[in-house]
Amino acid sequence: MAENKTKPTGADVAAFLDAVEPARKREDAHRLDAIFREVTGFEPVMWGPTMVGYGRYAYTYDSGHSGEFLATGFSPRKAAHSIYIMPGYADFGEILGRLGKHKIGKSCLYVNKLVDINEDVLKELIKAGLADLGRRYQIHRA
Repeated sequence: MAENKTKPTGADVAAFLDAVEPARKREDAHRLDAIFREVTGFEPVMWGPTMVGYGRYAYTYDSGHSGEFLATGFSPRKAAHSIYIMPGYADFGEILGRLGKHKIGKSCLYVNKLVDINEDVLKELIKAGLADLGRRYQIHRA
């Protein structure tokens, strides 16, 4: 069985965020960090080279595949910020309808810039995502 390639790295989160380009995306990344810290109460951990995670959970699928992954977090990607609301099972349509300009993937939300969304609704979404995850898996600090 293949091992999960995305793991905690021990890399310095602040150094990673300080290196994000351009400046506007860096400012948004620092703001996202503050939002995630406030909502989760967790310290951030780098997962792989570009993902900032808050909390973690261990999973085992019906197939027998198991691993560990970040509970929630984000990555300041070039095209858009990827915001991870794990594991993506719940229908958050009502909350997303109030969020603002975004695109959505299976368990990932794409936001070009934070001014396009309502930060209070983002906080609500992060809380709802963690609550949904917590109904399925035990969430650990990091």
